Parts: sequence; C-alpha cells; structure tokens
Amino acid sequence: MLKADEVKITKVILKSSFEMWLSNIEVDVVIVGAGPSGLTCGRYLAKNGYKTLILERHLAFGGGTWGGGMGFPYIVIEPPANEILEECGVKLKEMEGYYVADSVEVPAKLACKAIDDGAKILTGVVVEDLIVRDHEVNGVVINSYAIERAGLHIDPLAIKSKVVVDATGHEANVVNILIRKNKLKLNLEGERSMWAEKGENELLENTKEVYPNLFVCGMAANAVFGGHRMGAIFGGMYLSGKKCAELIMEKLKL
Repeated sequence: MLKADEVKITKVILKSSFEMWLSNIEVDVVIVGAGPSGLTCGRYLAKNGYKTLILERHLAFGGGTWGGGMGFPYIVIEPPANEILEECGVKLKEMEGYYVADSVEVPAKLACKAIDDGAKILTGVVVEDLIVRDHEVNGVVINSYAIERAGLHIDPLAIKSKVVVDATGHEANVVNILIRKNKLKLNLEGERSMWAEKGENELLENTKEVYPNLFVCGMAANAVFGGHRMGAIFGGMYLSGKKCAELIMEKLKL
C-alpha cells in the first residue's frame, strides 16, 4: 500500500527548496532564458566546471522551439549545428542539405543534457533588475513570475554572479533593463525582418559581451544589434549558445 503523509510531503519539499536556493545564491554564471541558446550555453559552461544557473520565467523551458514552424512539430538545423544536438542524443533526419528535428524532442533532450552536465534550471522565476556596481554587472534581482503577473508589490531577492547572460529572445529583456534602469546611452536597435541566411550568420557575429559581465546570445543578440529574424531554422541559436559559453570561459578562466 502506498503511504502519503501530507505534513512530511510539505516538509521535504520546503527543506529541499531551501537547500537548493542557499546553494545557488552565488554562482559563476546566471543565464536568463532557457530557450535554445540559453540551454546550450548553460550546458557547455556546466560541463566545463562553471556553476551555472538558468532562469526561465515560464514553467516550460525551450523558448519558441516547441511550436516548430507555424505549429508543425519540426525545426530545421544546418551543419555544423547538428553536432550540438547529436551530442544530446537528438534524432536528426537529413533532408535537402538540412537536418530536421522533432520540436518537442529537441528542448527535452537539450535540457536533460544540461542538467546531467551540472546546470541548474529554475522555472517560474523572472529577472526584474540587475546588481550593478562600479559600472559592472554583478548578478540579478529575481522575483516569482506569478507575483509579477498578479501585479503584487512584493520585494525581490538577489543572486550574485560573475557573469550574466541575456538569452531572453526577441525582447532582450535583460539588456533593456540595464539601459532603462541605469540611463545608459547604449543603442538597442531591435531585430529586423526575416532573412534567414543573413540572420543565422549575424547571430554569431552579435554574440558578445555588451557591458562589463553582461553577454548576449541567441535572438537577444540580434535584437540588440539589429540582426534579422530567421523563422524555424535554429542552427545559429545553438552555435550562438556555444560561442557565448566559450567567450565566458575565456573571460573567467577557472
């Protein structure tokens, strides 16, 4: 017979939660956004020994991958990005010079591999501000996404980190917060209309450190620097995440 004690269930959830939070209030890297580039960046950082925390405002990771192209459950990846997904055990089908992948399988396996390699993913957490000291980003200010949605005025908590990554996609939320809160004269150009080939290559060019200790990757990078959107081809997203991890590792050099 199964046993279920309501008090013990509550106790173990709360105890586990507090232990988890206490072990993650100081990390090497906070990645904001658990989409394709954020998960990829987090996986490579964690795999190489960096304490990595990935924060996602929604209850599901994967960003826009789940819906595939216009609700059809497939995405397209071009070489050499297929190698990144193959490392995660994603099944790929070669078609007309591209690779096609199941849009549900990809984020599931990418997230599982990131977790297995040591990254921590937290959902339902929103970044509402940054810790900025002496013109450097030193961490993030967080709150519950449910609290934000309810419009409640409840003070946030903070996580200290050596680096923050904006992987929030088209909105580039973190960079927007930095500019607005600190009255910076950085020019956030916004993404341009679709040009898949150009946009894919711009992703890699635009993946970089935009402010001391703040990096951008994925569509956030194109949104910041005025790159084009690409639609349902995702190779540049994974390569951008990998490049971002490499840039961060070069900066931190454990």
